[in-house]
Amino acid sequence: MQGKVVALYITKNDADKTRERPSIIDLDENGIIGDKFYAKDMQRAILITATDSYKLAKENGIDITEGSLGENLLIDINPYHLLPGERLSVGDTLLEITQNCTLCKGLSTLNSQLPKLLKDDRGIFAKVVNGPHRIKTGDEVKIQTY
Repeated sequence: MQGKVVALYITKNDADKTRERPSIIDLDENGIIGDKFYAKDMQRAILITATDSYKLAKENGIDITEGSLGENLLIDINPYHLLPGERLSVGDTLLEITQNCTLCKGLSTLNSQLPKLLKDDRGIFAKVVNGPHRIKTGDEVKIQTY
């Protein structure tokens, strides 16, 4: 399965809700350099969300802006079926899935229906297997098969 990076987001230290939208992000084994969550929890270093999550919300009458689910990488293929230990290549960077994204109360501030609607479709967390690297908008995303 193959897709691409649609958008990239980081959260700065002084802003929980305001997302920066760079076209390139730098990362290493500690996560995304410059993100407020950098080097905090390796199991939750990078949040990957599929465009399918936004489509699902829209199909249910909820119009939310891309980036508002808290993702770092928005991709156009759905990786939610991947299990911890499975891998994605994004450009020349190898990411390892660590866990499903848990729901947070912040989703209900966007819309009270979102937590239930996106229970299994908000995103997945990953860590960087090899680094340092750069990921940019438009990079190819491949699900690694064994």
